[in-house]
Amino acid sequence: MLTDQQKREFVDKGYIKIPEAVPLVQVEAARKAINHSIGEVGLGGENTGNNRSAFFCAELCDQPVITELFNGAGVTSVLEALMGEGNIQPITWAKPYPRFPMAPGQEPNPPVGHMDGTGNGLNGTAKGDYNRGFTAFAVVYLMDLLKPWSGNFTVWPGSHRVCEAHFKEVGHEVLSNGNPKIEFPEPPVQVTGNAGDLIIGHHAMIHTGGPNASPDVRLAVIARPRHVDVDKLGNDAYLDIWAEWPGVHDVLEVESA
Repeated sequence: MLTDQQKREFVDKGYIKIPEAVPLVQVEAARKAINHSIGEVGLGGENTGNNRSAFFCAELCDQPVITELFNGAGVTSVLEALMGEGNIQPITWAKPYPRFPMAPGQEPNPPVGHMDGTGNGLNGTAKGDYNRGFTAFAVVYLMDLLKPWSGNFTVWPGSHRVCEAHFKEVGHEVLSNGNPKIEFPEPPVQVTGNAGDLIIGHHAMIHTGGPNASPDVRLAVIARPRHVDVDKLGNDAYLDIWAEWPGVHDVLEVESA
């Protein structure tokens, strides 16, 4: 269960980190499967007809060792506190994301964010298309990330609300031109954490995987939880970003009082 303060943080920033949400025994099993896949299977999952380039661990995306990271009580209870009890579709597909170190001597560039669902022809969506097919994204760290510039999940706090205001002004159809080209209220935050920590982010928040200047491969898994009515609301959620989040409506009412 989340406190009102945690819900307020989510409303304001667009994301929240929950320490130790996933048991370490599951984290270690997922990490072992991913490391084996990187070393013994390699790249896969390429589908040019579906605008998808090859990626690591493609064969693991629908396997319980990965999906059950998100279907357990730790993650489900957080999602239901935000989206309402019984409103979350089970996670059947989640993507392991190994983020490899930069070349020796290379300096990291500032992170560049994006909004999920906008197509570039390589991410499963054609360039010029966009689709709001999920409600949130959920990230589970499979290793300790105690410093920035380690491939950290990176967020632009408050960008979800700025994007909503932008779409109300010009229409969400502007996403057919790519990611929103607007100023955000805060600089990016490279989220640190420990193995088993969970990060929940709003679908409208700008984010990215940060540069990895560390000596280690960053291991994390990302899922995109869906409200049971996600298809009914569709792209209109860009204009009403809290429609699928009844768990925070009380906080919003206090804000508007």
